Amino acid sequence: MKVLSRQEELRRILRREGLEAFLTVDPIHRYYLSGFRGSEGTLLLLPEETVLLVDGRYTLQAREQAPHTRVVEYQRPQYGEELRKALREAGVEQVAVESRRLTHAFFLQLEAILSPEIGVEPREGLVEGLRRKKDEEELFLLRQAFQLADEGFRHILSFIRPGVTEREVALELEFFMRRQGAEGAAFPFIVASGSRGALPHGLASGKVLEEGELVTLDFGCRLEGYHSDITRTVAVKRVSEEQRQVYEAVREAGEKALSLLQAGVSGKEADEAARAHLREKGYGEAFRHSLGHGVGLEVHEAPSLSFASTDILEDGMVVTVEPGVYLEGRGGVRIEDAVIIRPGGYELLTLSPKELLIVG
Repeated sequence: MKVLSRQEELRRILRREGLEAFLTVDPIHRYYLSGFRGSEGTLLLLPEETVLLVDGRYTLQAREQAPHTRVVEYQRPQYGEELRKALREAGVEQVAVESRRLTHAFFLQLEAILSPEIGVEPREGLVEGLRRKKDEEELFLLRQAFQLADEGFRHILSFIRPGVTEREVALELEFFMRRQGAEGAAFPFIVASGSRGALPHGLASGKVLEEGELVTLDFGCRLEGYHSDITRTVAVKRVSEEQRQVYEAVREAGEKALSLLQAGVSGKEADEAARAHLREKGYGEAFRHSLGHGVGLEVHEAPSLSFASTDILEDGMVVTVEPGVYLEGRGGVRIEDAVIIRPGGYELLTLSPKELLIVG
């Protein structure tokens, strides 16, 4: 199980930072470090073991999903007692508490439970740093999630036609991927047709698709916690010369960025490659968001590909490349790919065609 190597790597980081132990209640990081997928629980990474504190609703689930942790069941009044006991037995005098998604009220509760015997130090970024680079177990799940998304795109092409609504397209796409084994949608799907294509986040609405419109589909699925994220834009029945020109400019911008991608390239460089091409084509002001982002246990995570990014791409990172042009009152185009960064290039995860497809 990769969770053991993740735990050991985090322990090395803690030792380097002069920290004794680590506590998180973040559900994503609990899963990443233990395999436990319950909605509540406290994970304690101690010098010699990992402990999961859960109430009676989750005991069996935690034992089944997290066999490499010691599961401690508590009744709610006993939470503080069990937490103090686990830390005392490990000889911990100071615990780093992950501040991501930690409420101020819970932090104060921890201080009250543990002080003055055990100090509480809020920290952030420790697990996020580990998650930037995906291990082989994660890459396997991501490949499967993106394969399901590609299958979903192939399926939905025959469904898109004049007279159906954006919401019907989104539902059909989600139902198909669920039937193929997806846990669910990665996020609320964007299906933006006609003038609504100018909305970068145009969630599927009741608007009816019409002949001559472009339709932007931004969707993905979730598989064992890992997300896919892909965007394609298609034409309904026919396409105008202006629509084709915009489409080709966006497609070429994506290819410009992809041609740079490899370990050692900065997120800023990749973003500028796409942005410069769209400026050259006269659409610079119409590209209104960053080029891309990391994807994994969250659909948007580090690293960032943007004009302000300070991230340097490394082997094993998974990032999206999604240039777009949005023209108010006329529509828009976005094409999104995802890749695994490698030393001499990248592995493409999104295999759906990128030539302009006319459907319906």
